[in-house]
Amino acid sequence: MKPDYAALDAWIDQHFDEQVAFLQQLVRVPTDTPPGNNAPHAERTAELIAAFGFDAEKHAVPAQEGRDYGMQSITNLIVRRPYGKGGKTIALNAHGDVVPPGEGWAHDPYGAEIEGGKMYGRATAVSKSDFSTFSFAVRALEAVAKPKRGNIELHFTYDEEFGGLLGPGWLLEKGLTKPDLMIAAGFSYEVVTAHNGCLQMEVTVQGKMAHAAVPHTGVDALQAAVFIMNALYAENTAYQKVSSKVPGIKHPYLNIGRIEGGTNTNVIPGKVVLKLDRRMIPEENPAKVEARIRKVIEDATRHFNRWRGVKGDDAVRTDVRRILLANAMTPLPGNQPLVDAIQKHGEAVFGAKPPAVGTPLYTDVRLYVERGIPGVIYGAGPRTVLESHAKRNDERVDLQDLRRATKVIARALADLLHD
Repeated sequence: MKPDYAALDAWIDQHFDEQVAFLQQLVRVPTDTPPGNNAPHAERTAELIAAFGFDAEKHAVPAQEGRDYGMQSITNLIVRRPYGKGGKTIALNAHGDVVPPGEGWAHDPYGAEIEGGKMYGRATAVSKSDFSTFSFAVRALEAVAKPKRGNIELHFTYDEEFGGLLGPGWLLEKGLTKPDLMIAAGFSYEVVTAHNGCLQMEVTVQGKMAHAAVPHTGVDALQAAVFIMNALYAENTAYQKVSSKVPGIKHPYLNIGRIEGGTNTNVIPGKVVLKLDRRMIPEENPAKVEARIRKVIEDATRHFNRWRGVKGDDAVRTDVRRILLANAMTPLPGNQPLVDAIQKHGEAVFGAKPPAVGTPLYTDVRLYVERGIPGVIYGAGPRTVLESHAKRNDERVDLQDLRRATKVIARALADLLHD
């Protein structure tokens, strides 16, 4: 007997005001990363879902391990919902850590204000929204479909912005979970089956500080950094000629996102630090990508030293450090039941079949896939990432998208546990 989809939808409609209020409470607890003091949000989440009868296991990352990683506190949550012997274990993962709000907000970043049918606030779209999507989909499932076999696990984790190694990666490495299938928080109407990899590096350019009145006594690290940056940006021209075969993913890209250095306005900069982000399409080899970037930096440094005529102790030195390597996500054959179920119900609820595509972003899903666990990305979100203002000012989620995505997840879970 197939699940009663209309009854699932009705339950979600009846409890939607409660779902919206739940999301508002999650958004109002800041989780800016950095600095990454995320344990308080996990505690609040566990407290809120306890009212649903959900017992959250709290898995705290050792304090020193978190600090060494660059975060103040991390507590990951697992909620296990067993329904009976046999069947599959399906994990639903959403992350609570977020980038800081930044500037230009017309709404309080942590106010969870509702205006024009949209909720505004940091993480309303990515991905505290799916704490609510997944929680209320599971509640609807248990109230209406009452599955008799299989298991669902909710994974609420707090290290997506830094790469996931102390979020899902930590749970998986410690053997705390090993699901058969997984769905991760979404950010558009699409079913995402592949994504880019990401390499982030820190480049320290060491020159020689001097008074600006006698510049010849120093070696300008910022000027050397300009040589390096121009060489790195020139790589983007070559990347334009490299196309991915994955729909939704175009070509590699390199971005220099942060520059720090100098002592004062009247001082020749003796040290400059650059942080760069290199997006890798699924077809690329990360080791070769990193080797190429290191060579570009080395060649540009040598070029600068020759141009300035400096050598020995006066020569500019560069130190390159990898700070993040997130491998690309490639589809595993076992993800087809997930794709089929979400596409089927996405079409029924939204009126259009969501495409299965790749995305130029990178996510925690790769950590599951690397361990042979088929996964896809789907949850509350707009038609495009840009519409949500994710990682920009005035991030928002359309509440009707939240409602509809919850229905799609509940229906898909009912099918996956029924089959």
